Amino acid sequence: MSLKGKVVIVTGASSGIGLACVRALAKQGAKVVIAARSVDKLAQIEEELRNQGAEVLSVAVDVTSEEDCRMLVEKTVGRFGGIDVLINNAGISMRAMFVDLDLNVLKRLMDVNFWGAVYCTKYALPYILKNKGSVVGVSSIAGFKGLPARTGYSASKFALYGFLDTLRVEYLRQGLHVMVIAPGFTSSNIRRTALAADGSCQGESPREEGKMMSAEKVADYLIKGILRKKRTVILTAEGKAVMFLKSLFPALLDRLEYQFMSREPDSPFK
Repeated sequence: MSLKGKVVIVTGASSGIGLACVRALAKQGAKVVIAARSVDKLAQIEEELRNQGAEVLSVAVDVTSEEDCRMLVEKTVGRFGGIDVLINNAGISMRAMFVDLDLNVLKRLMDVNFWGAVYCTKYALPYILKNKGSVVGVSSIAGFKGLPARTGYSASKFALYGFLDTLRVEYLRQGLHVMVIAPGFTSSNIRRTALAADGSCQGESPREEGKMMSAEKVADYLIKGILRKKRTVILTAEGKAVMFLKSLFPALLDRLEYQFMSREPDSPFK
């Protein structure tokens, strides 16, 4: 099984999980549409994939712009004639206690992580329904269990899950496949670009990136999930443990989570 010949849009495709997905999809022979804000990075990735013989289209997109998302879909359909899979991967994180947080940071998280997925899905959905394709949301365990000092991140991922879960039910009889994948802590650029309380970039990651699951491994699980029509994919032992404890021992999980997150270097916990 593969996605050979399928038209796949990947947002947030210039780094991390998005870039890993793009490379894996190209190897499978998919027609890949890479969407991100950085024109320079997109050009480099497009050249790399074309040199490998892949069919690829790069589109500079800010997913917080509804017009950009509509344009992304139009260019995809204009080039390839349709859409089979949309991978809503674009996302940003944050780290700050809510009491210290500039509310514009929370709004920014919602604009990228939630509304970006909504905009792209809105315009791509008619074409995906026609092909009985897939809509994927790259979420997080923080989208199932609130993550302290990440109120904006958790809120946006909870909203993403609710949106996609509802979409699945609405189109249950029309062959739409909807999948939410929660990678857990993954080695990527998301923590370095995470927003601090005042909206500035955090900079250095507070976690040991080398000990985390690689973006390439996440991409492998994501593609297998699409092929197998999975609903929800929870990765990492920690993620599965959180889901288990949440259902049986929620108060215990709160305490364990607090202790775990408070041990981060330069933790915002007082």
